[in-house]
This record gives sequence, structure tokens and C-alpha cells, in this order.
Amino acid sequence: MVVRRRRAIQRVSVYGIHVVADEILLVRASSLTEVPGRWFLPGGGVEHGEHPTEALVREMKEETGLDAVVGPHLGIVSDVRTRRNGVEVHTVRIIHAIASATGDLLAETQGSSDLARFIPLAEARTLPLAHYVIEGSAMAGHNLASR
Repeated sequence: MVVRRRRAIQRVSVYGIHVVADEILLVRASSLTEVPGRWFLPGGGVEHGEHPTEALVREMKEETGLDAVVGPHLGIVSDVRTRRNGVEVHTVRIIHAIASATGDLLAETQGSSDLARFIPLAEARTLPLAHYVIEGSAMAGHNLASR
């Protein structure tokens, strides 16, 4: 009898909350993900040896085209889920405010997101948001839970 162990990995990631004039910057998950159409905060995985704030600046540029200035650390969201392939993933999500962002808003073309938009907070509550968007936004004082 062959006993297969469930594979488990840990992922450290960093995300930014950027709200301007009651609009939040979000990115939409692409068809390359397990959850196409779900809305995320801009950000992503921290590479080996990379400082989380440097990773956030890099990810913001990749996903939105914007040059970000990272603001204060707001908190951490930690969760465990099992992917469709059976791999159990523990994700530690570091949440920061974005102090400012400049440049032209552009969508990533070949990555985990396919659209970047500033969305009115009231409209964002009606979208399929990833749970950490709701939790992270609450850390910044914005209630995105659907009503």
C-alpha cells in the first residue's frame, strides 16, 4: 500500500490598501488563477531574500503600473486553504497602507490579475472580494463587508 502525504507549503505575501476619494484600488484575478473574476488587493508573494515593502512596490508596479510609496503596516491576515491539486497552503499576508501612488493605471497582461481599477467603496461591497480584502480594508478603517 502506498501512503501519500498531503503536501503543505507556506507562502508569505504583502498587499496594499490604497483609497483615494472613497475609491479603493483593486485588481481582478485572471483566468490563470483558481478564482477568476475575484477581486484582490494589489500585491503578492515575497521572493526569497526580498524585504516585504520592496516586494509590495514591485508587485504594485507589475499589477497596476503605479509607482507606490508604502505607508504604515496595518496588520496580518493568516489563513490555510487547500488548492484544487490537493496542496495545502498556509498564507501569511502582510497588509500595508499605500501612502501614495503615481503613474498611469495599467492592467497586468500575463499574470495573476487582468484588470486594475479604482472602485467606489460602495460598489466594492457588491463585488466578489477575496476574504483578505475585507479583513485588510477593515484594518484601514473601511468596511467592505457586503450589506
